[in-house]
Amino acid sequence: MNQVDTPFSWPIRVYYEDTDAGGIVYHAQYLHFLERARTEWLRQLGFNQVELKAQNILFVIRDMNIKWQMPAKLDDELIVVIEQVQVKKASFTMQQVIYKNHQVLVKADVTIACLQVESMKPQPLPEAVRIAAST
Repeated sequence: MNQVDTPFSWPIRVYYEDTDAGGIVYHAQYLHFLERARTEWLRQLGFNQVELKAQNILFVIRDMNIKWQMPAKLDDELIVVIEQVQVKKASFTMQQVIYKNHQVLVKADVTIACLQVESMKPQPLPEAVRIAAST
């Protein structure tokens, strides 16, 4: 198993649609923020999820552990960071952190499995993805 420090960040602005009636980010919305950062991380590595799907490759969340520490509010500027990635044969695990002004709001440990689109069965990570995620 490879473990790599991967400083990748993606900015997020909190919009009205992200909040509850009190202007606080609704808890499920953080999942959207984390997903956007993972998608852009893959894109930065050179992989487009539409193209991967056409190659019978699908990434799905197998496990996620989230700790909310502070709330985000309407119009906040957030940064979603992928702090480390562990690459395995058919999955990778990463830690994602959402920050506001260098203060941790949310931490998530995420395990992503690689599946075949048609059968929905696990398959090894494509070698190119394994190499890119490990560097």
